[in-house]
Amino acid sequence: MKKEKLPYRIERLPVIYPYHRRANNFINVGDLVYYGPCPEFYGIGEVLNVVDRFCIVDFRGTGSLSIHKDAMELKYLIPIHKLNLSHILMEV
Repeated sequence: MKKEKLPYRIERLPVIYPYHRRANNFINVGDLVYYGPCPEFYGIGEVLNVVDRFCIVDFRGTGSLSIHKDAMELKYLIPIHKLNLSHILMEV
């Protein structure tokens, strides 16, 4: 099976564990985020909805697990813009 080339350089995302000081972020609808402990599994997603300490994220199958939508606790998600991770986006 051919491995699809992802639009993001996921291998360059820093691993950030829950309860780490950078894991306590304010996340809004529309933010690009990734699942801190295992960025290569879920990939990069867009926040669709935030309710209390949970949010719905559309990962669009960007990670190795090809997950599209999932509900996750905010403490596990790291916003891309907060860490200035624009270097992971590839030129199209």
